[in-house]
Amino acid sequence: MSVRPPLPYEFLPQVPSFELTSRDLTDGATLADTFTYAGGNESPQLAWSGAPAGTRSFAVTCYDPDAPTGSGWWHWLALNLPADTTELARGAGASDGALPGKASFHGRNDFPGHKYDGAAPPPGPAHRYVFAVHALDVPALDVNPDTPAAAIGFNITFHTIARALITAEYASG
Repeated sequence: MSVRPPLPYEFLPQVPSFELTSRDLTDGATLADTFTYAGGNESPQLAWSGAPAGTRSFAVTCYDPDAPTGSGWWHWLALNLPADTTELARGAGASDGALPGKASFHGRNDFPGHKYDGAAPPPGPAHRYVFAVHALDVPALDVNPDTPAAAIGFNITFHTIARALITAEYASG
């Protein structure tokens, strides 16, 4: 039996949490085919509440720590969401135009694409997909759509004042 790597958030500075819910995801459950690359490739609905005072924007990410890369795999980076955002509808990861706010955009994921690209693990054990909503202390991150995902992750971490997570699993074939 192989040992799974720890979740990356276990190594980052600890921050408070807030409530994250989804009509499409259940923490610890299997990701539906609709949210996989070979399925519908739709981003799931996410809703959140209870972000701390001082939240000036949000970032939403999806990350696979089990990808056989040594550095995981970024599936979604939705950035500069307005501070009054409390939900992303199913499919909001399709394009920048589906995100709330004029300054919101998608960073480049590891496929690469500037949108949500769903689970696509190689055959074998299930991978974990960590959907995170990050409450940030700045109205906009100093990144652009082609900033590498690792650099975006650094900027998100540096400005995170609270974080909420849902982790789902998926195995191919």
